[in-house]
Amino acid sequence: MARPRGFDEKQVLNAVRDQFWDAGYAATSLEDLMRVSGLGKGSLYAAFGDKRQLFLRALRSYTDDNHDHLRKALTEAPRALVVLRTILEPPTGDPTGAGKRRGCLMANSTLELGNADPEVLDHAHRTYETSTALIGDCVARAQREGDLPAEADPIALARALLAAQQGLLFMSRTGMDTATLTATARSLADQLLPDHPMPVPARPRTRPETRNAKAV
Repeated sequence: MARPRGFDEKQVLNAVRDQFWDAGYAATSLEDLMRVSGLGKGSLYAAFGDKRQLFLRALRSYTDDNHDHLRKALTEAPRALVVLRTILEPPTGDPTGAGKRRGCLMANSTLELGNADPEVLDHAHRTYETSTALIGDCVARAQREGDLPAEADPIALARALLAAQQGLLFMSRTGMDTATLTATARSLADQLLPDHPMPVPARPRTRPETRNAKAV
């Protein structure tokens, strides 16, 4: 019978994810991983494999969490348009600016490793296809709710929103100030998600009352 692990696997994955996210894959050393996880080399590699396997596990955990968050938001939001607009909200909530400098772990990893590691590139492709499908479902719901034009292609708009979001995250890494980033996000939202209120049903027309003219 296998002995139970003396650590929380999800907690360790979150810790190493943040290390890879902050420093990148190449710049993260085994010592860094041991420090943030609190595990020795033997325990770390016995549980997760080598550095690359640990990185891939952390990356999958990151994308799974993001997709779960999007599904939950779509389920709980009173209207789908609210969720679509939050997709374009820049990471401005952290006063330290760490969120802006981080960008997107999936995008960062694709830029760093996509050309050299087919598994990372394949995961990126599947991740963005899943994101597109989820956002597309959200667009379709917004259309049913009357908040977006019915003639719009849900998948095409979903890809445009995803591309805009990734562009905002990249620009945030360049040091763009919060005010400019927020204004850019609002401009993108206004162009991609214009106000399209539910049409008000026309009232049935009634015949005007006719009054009999009194004979003089």
